[in-house]
Amino acid sequence: MPDKHMRQSTLAVAIALGCSIDTALAQESIVDADRIEVLGSRIKKIEIEGQSPVLTITREQIGRTGLISVGDVLQDLTSGGKALNSQVNSSGSLGAPPDGGGIGAGSSQVDLRHLESKRVLVLVDGRRWVNESSASGVGGSVDLNTIPLAIVESIEVLGDGASAIYGSDAVAGVINIVTRRNFDGVEVIASHGLFEHGDGETSRAELTVGHVGERFSGVFSASYNEQKRVASGDRRISEDFAAGPTRGSPVTPQGRFILVPTFATPPGLCPPTIDLNGDGVPDVPLCDLTSAPNTPVAGNGAPAFPGGFVRYTDNQSYNGQDDNLVLTPNKRKSLFASTRYAVTENISWYAKALYNARDSVNQAAPNSIVIGPEAPGNGIGDVTHVSRLNPFNPFGVDLVAGANMFAIARRPVEGGPRIFEQSVDTRYLGTGLEGAFAANDRDFFWDVNYINSENKAEQRFRNTYNLRRIQLALGAPAVCAQTPGCVPLNLFGGQGADGKGTITPEMLSWIRTDVRDASRQALEVFSANLSGDLFALGAGNVSFATGVERREYEGSYRPDALRVTGEVFDLANTVPTSGEYQVNEAYAEFNVPLARRFDVSMALRYSDYSTFGSVTTGSFGFKWRPVDSLLLRGTYAEGFRAPFIGELYGLSQFGASIKDPCSSFATSGNPQLIANCQALGVPATYRQLGSQVFTTTGGNAELQPETSDSFTLGLVYSPDWALASGIADKLDLEVTYYNHRVDDAIQAPDAQDVLDACVNSADPTLAFCTGIRRDPATGTITNFDNRLANLGRLETDGVDLSIVWAMDTAAGRFEANWQNTYVNRFEATDRFGNTFSRAVGVESNDGAIPRWQSNLRLGYARGPVRLGWTLRYTHAVTERCSDAFDNNPALSLTALGLCSDPDAAKPALSRNKLGATTYHDLYAGWDQAFGTDGLRLALGLNNAFAKEAPTCLSCSLNGYDAAIYDVPGRFWYLQAAYRF
Repeated sequence: MPDKHMRQSTLAVAIALGCSIDTALAQESIVDADRIEVLGSRIKKIEIEGQSPVLTITREQIGRTGLISVGDVLQDLTSGGKALNSQVNSSGSLGAPPDGGGIGAGSSQVDLRHLESKRVLVLVDGRRWVNESSASGVGGSVDLNTIPLAIVESIEVLGDGASAIYGSDAVAGVINIVTRRNFDGVEVIASHGLFEHGDGETSRAELTVGHVGERFSGVFSASYNEQKRVASGDRRISEDFAAGPTRGSPVTPQGRFILVPTFATPPGLCPPTIDLNGDGVPDVPLCDLTSAPNTPVAGNGAPAFPGGFVRYTDNQSYNGQDDNLVLTPNKRKSLFASTRYAVTENISWYAKALYNARDSVNQAAPNSIVIGPEAPGNGIGDVTHVSRLNPFNPFGVDLVAGANMFAIARRPVEGGPRIFEQSVDTRYLGTGLEGAFAANDRDFFWDVNYINSENKAEQRFRNTYNLRRIQLALGAPAVCAQTPGCVPLNLFGGQGADGKGTITPEMLSWIRTDVRDASRQALEVFSANLSGDLFALGAGNVSFATGVERREYEGSYRPDALRVTGEVFDLANTVPTSGEYQVNEAYAEFNVPLARRFDVSMALRYSDYSTFGSVTTGSFGFKWRPVDSLLLRGTYAEGFRAPFIGELYGLSQFGASIKDPCSSFATSGNPQLIANCQALGVPATYRQLGSQVFTTTGGNAELQPETSDSFTLGLVYSPDWALASGIADKLDLEVTYYNHRVDDAIQAPDAQDVLDACVNSADPTLAFCTGIRRDPATGTITNFDNRLANLGRLETDGVDLSIVWAMDTAAGRFEANWQNTYVNRFEATDRFGNTFSRAVGVESNDGAIPRWQSNLRLGYARGPVRLGWTLRYTHAVTERCSDAFDNNPALSLTALGLCSDPDAAKPALSRNKLGATTYHDLYAGWDQAFGTDGLRLALGLNNAFAKEAPTCLSCSLNGYDAAIYDVPGRFWYLQAAYRF
């Protein structure tokens, strides 16, 4: 059935150009055998320059970076945005996206135009690559760590929509990885690098063997890459919270106990704070207690009450930064083979096979044990009680969840940090036939292809805790004694007088467990294509490409049974997901030379999905060369992105980092805020205890595809006068304006924006508020329902500027390559008219959209010596200098003097500037080193001046935006390559 949300293409007229082809084969071989396929078009051409702007990164350029992964190379694109990489330590309770795609721990992705990685199509040799599998969901992005750098000949980047050419996902652009093909000989590469601190070591070893014969050619490659960890505690910016100890976790190793006392308490320890009758006067005391470090414990292992307890303050919060990682470790092993055989003069058979194994690790602070309703969504923990007979209970009464006990929270550092170990295996097989023939003096090229690929992942989560066993260990000792292995649990003793902890190894043995999750994604593709010349016009031949494709997607996520039953809770995806769908497509593309220097291109693609129906997209482009030195070009493209399996069938439950505006609203001094929070039924005593709010979101089988419009207009100027005057042997100036608009964007509304809108509305019946539920007694948000829908619109535009210059002199060859992206606008809205917080020049949700990003690469070569200097510039951005302490006159970020642009009257409006950053990378290479043919040595120093990332107060981890800035510290590397 046709999709009612999709626009019918205005380019259907292109079908009229499909003239018949005389199939009588010519006896001679093809004349234009040098034709190639350029990214952005399926038509094989001799001229490389097309209507769409394409950036090509060569193998030689990659070698000068010292990087060992495709993902790291693409992170430096000036047109790139926030994407997962090895600096994103996203396991645990952070990073779970609302789309059912999982956390993606250990993977590396690419974003273009800040439109997210799921809107970028990744190809390998012009064919689709299988989506990631990370054992935490079913994602819609490609993990670039599944493509070994050893097989890469070049990387092509198309910054334009191309759904009419390639189908779904090509909304923000296309990445094409070109593998090594015509390689003859043997090459060995080894490299080693590390930070000046002695950590973050990288090692790379590659062996490539190839042969090019008259009819047969083949390449075999084996590679091994290892990247070691960098701990947060080993970097100044990451070892602590920039705003001080109050911003730590309220779940501490000493324990925290929030109780309504049904036991005798000394004056002042538990002041009246709860207003039960609604008269505005607190009439029920609330104990918010902890024990001080090095508090002695009695013979039973717990402090005596009341002498061993003090009132909890924010200064006692726990700093979990030290337990995190700034750089996550991984190992990758791969085997790749490619072969091609000329069956006849004009027909070739090819086959490619790859196996890649990735082992990676994420680490987070020790897991929390939290019981009681104050930590909503905690399953069994919400209704877990502590028996008065528990030998460690110092209060002498039953502590009943929801009655006299709101929360007991203890961070058992005795059990060690959370460890997440991923193992990902990628298998790829592609084969096909390619050929060419001539008919009526016209050249034609054809190919048929088959691809079968799979990603399988397993994740082992170490050092988590079984809530069912905790429930038994806190209950009546007699019941625990009847259960083999059960040992009563002490949540009250803190770390004891000696600081070694009071949760014994026997207790840990009973409650600690490991969790094993798994996921799988598979992609099977059959395609057939035909390209050639149809007929001649006065200005040249009308060329075309047409083809059909069938794709079959399959994906599943299998969480551990303990997750599904709720016995283990870590604020992450807990629901099994599986699904599959099929796509049948046909396309036609035409290039028409209307004048000697003026060409237009048109494309039309029809896609039929088993999930939602059919989609038709079209594109139009032109290329005009008024003079030899000037090329003008432009494109308009319709695009779409089909919902992936996680969006259709997944369910995600996670802890979103949200600041509740109603936290401590009664002391804010803001009459409007006070009135709004009261209208929403929030108690005057409410105060948000942590930064994470339990959020439920997930799949929607009724989702329709996103639609998009993309527009580019630009020029390429290669002035003849520059060459004639001798100031350059090469000078190219390229300017491109881009504009992307995505409608019906699949998303859950930004949770922070929705909560802000709800509070501002003061009306619990409005759409902003209906998914937010609070505990009527405490005000705590107990659930935040934030489901996926086609509700968003994304609009962005900007300019790419590129200048390439080179000149040979008697002193050597000088080169400069300057790539720039200027983002003029980025706006995200929903169907309710809300504008989301993501915008140009703003740091939000651990990702920034800098207005200007620039890379300047300078090179010098003389004889066998090559020198390079790269400058990578990121423009300044600002962030909200605002968090859950805004309404605290002493502890707000504004009061602490941390905001560069404070608003003393309304701290929630304060801003903080993250200054502009420039990194300097140095490179030196020596060909034919020591007079040995084929031996190349290189030495590099990245971040030569040890530039630190600007401190980010709103970022979740490590004190800076890991999607934009480098790991702090200089990084040295040495590389050797020998080819024979």
